[in-house]
Parts: sequence; C-alpha cells; structure tokens
Amino acid sequence: MQKELYAHFHPDEHHFVDKASEWVERAAHQHAVKLTDFLDPRQAFILNTLVNREPNVNCRLDGGYAEAERKRAFIAPDYRPLDGEDMGIRVLSVSSGDGKFLTLEHGDYMGAILGLGMKRDKVGDIHVLEGGCHCLVSEDAADYLHLNLSQVHRVHVQTELLPLERLEVSRVKLDELQLSVASMRLDGIVSDVFRLSRAKVLVPIQAGKCRVNWKPEADPGKQLKEGDLITLQGFGRFKVLAVEGTTKTGRMRVKIGKYA
Repeated sequence: MQKELYAHFHPDEHHFVDKASEWVERAAHQHAVKLTDFLDPRQAFILNTLVNREPNVNCRLDGGYAEAERKRAFIAPDYRPLDGEDMGIRVLSVSSGDGKFLTLEHGDYMGAILGLGMKRDKVGDIHVLEGGCHCLVSEDAADYLHLNLSQVHRVHVQTELLPLERLEVSRVKLDELQLSVASMRLDGIVSDVFRLSRAKVLVPIQAGKCRVNWKPEADPGKQLKEGDLITLQGFGRFKVLAVEGTTKTGRMRVKIGKYA
C-alpha cells in the first residue's frame, strides 16, 4: 500500500508521506486527533490527497488568515466538527524604534528566528511591515520567541504577542522582469532570473535544491508554464507571470515576477 502511495510523490517527500499517513490512519481507526505544525502548500496538498482516500477522516487547514501560504492542519474523525477548533496560532509582532527596519527583509527575520534554534515548522507566514513585521507562529513556540528574540541582523528589537485579529498582512511585492528565452526549460529561466551561468544552476537543481510549485524538481529540462512558482534554495523565488508570444527570431517573451 505504501509503495503504491510512493509512486505518486518525489522520493524526498516519502518521509512526509509516512508521517501524514500515520496521522490519517490514527484518526480513522483510533479516533485520534492531530494538530500539525505549519505545512507548506505542497505538504498540505499531500495531506489532503491522503485524507480524501479515507472517508472517515476530516481535515481543516488554517494559517491564521484567508490567504495564508503556510497552514496548520487539524486532522480528526469525520464525526468531529472542526470549525470551532483552536488552531494554536499567535501573532509575534517585532518592532524597533531606530528606523533600521527599512533595510530588513523576510530572510532577516527568518534567519533570526531559526538562529534561536526554532524549527521552521513552528513558523507560518511572515509579513514585513513599515517599522517591523508580523509573524505567524505556533502557540507552543510563541512565548519562547517573545522572550528570546531581541536582535534581527544586528538591529535590537522588541516583541509582543498579539491575537489573530490584530494581524497586519503585507502585500506581496514582485519585481517584474522581461526575458527573451529560447525555450521554457527550467535551467535556462532560472539562469536568466538569478543571473547565473547555466553550469552554475545545474548543481543546485540536480542536488534537489529547486522546487517547482513546492515540489522538488531535479530535472533541468523541465518545461515551465504560466503560473509556475519556482524556488531555488539560497537565491529566492519567482513566478512565471505570462508567456507573451514569440519574437521574429523565434525566441519566447516571458514575464517573470521575482519576489522582493
């Protein structure tokens, strides 16, 4: 049964498939409930796929606000209503009065949190705001972060724990690029977006450090399409916003949105 499941997922995802399968089986056969840590969209997709195979199990996904990317899951037997369940999410507000936050980015906050020994799974979406950030965190990590997060990229900060109703959501900023490419190959477009040689992008792609729509992708020749979201570990991520036709020389015009 597990081998049959594995056939549908990348080998790097098999460990999560095992964990999610156990959560679903325990809910179905032992009436157990499970509140997970934050899942990325690919993990949420895998979990939903497994839940849909089991008629006696329900699952609720919630990241603290309607458009959340990273979400916690509450898994339970189908007879248990999930709408009123506490998803255990708090808002960690980070602020400083010295004005230096203008130069701080998402990665700075994430790095400071992980530097405290916190697991990535305990952190949801991070919203960079003027003068600070609002970070969604799991309730069991909230007090620790509130007490210990005092510096972000050499900037001294103060923290406060807020209820979800006070969450401020930042708008996603995309820097638009216009590319002229010979094809929609993954390696070629990644190379152009991050201004790396084709040889240099092959190494991280083949090492499993590239994801397309959150799924690990090790094939440099994978054909991208409009709407695809690509992440290259250590470099950032971008979205294929539009394929706008071809030039007179047969090259393709592609609009890219690079996450700031």
